Amino acid sequence: MNITTIKFIVVAIALSLFSPLSLASKVDKVLVIKSARTLYLLDNGRILQKYDISLGKRPEGHKKWEGDKRTPEGRYTLDYRNPESNFFRSIHINYPNEQDLAYANQKGYEPGGAIFIHGLPNGKGHLEHKYKGRDWTDGCIAVLNDHMEEIWQLVPDGTEIEIRP
Repeated sequence: MNITTIKFIVVAIALSLFSPLSLASKVDKVLVIKSARTLYLLDNGRILQKYDISLGKRPEGHKKWEGDKRTPEGRYTLDYRNPESNFFRSIHINYPNEQDLAYANQKGYEPGGAIFIHGLPNGKGHLEHKYKGRDWTDGCIAVLNDHMEEIWQLVPDGTEIEIRP
């Protein structure tokens, strides 16, 4: 974790203690810090909400190919919702982007896709304790179901998501 990320986390914790979520606020960016297992909802750089997350089973490093169990890193867009998901709600991350495609093409890989922010597997909400604090996805970003409900309500389609190491 670099010093900029550490400073951001310290400020985030301090601000979250004094900045209750306002439904009048507009989420204009989602920030994920993989090393801290944290997702932030932001409005003009101001932290509105913070959530603990789970990542792909191989969380370190950027996703490079289909099946590598890694969560991508970089800037993407949350472009659509999937209410018919196998998980409690899901919002699609537009991975792969142009850089990901270029890298995969250069290496001869399939970049993969189907990367989402989502809740727990359908029918498993009562097993939160088995998922919380574990990296269990195939590359997605997972949150608890009640947190996913908030994210679903507060984050509009077209919102930028930045995923940092």
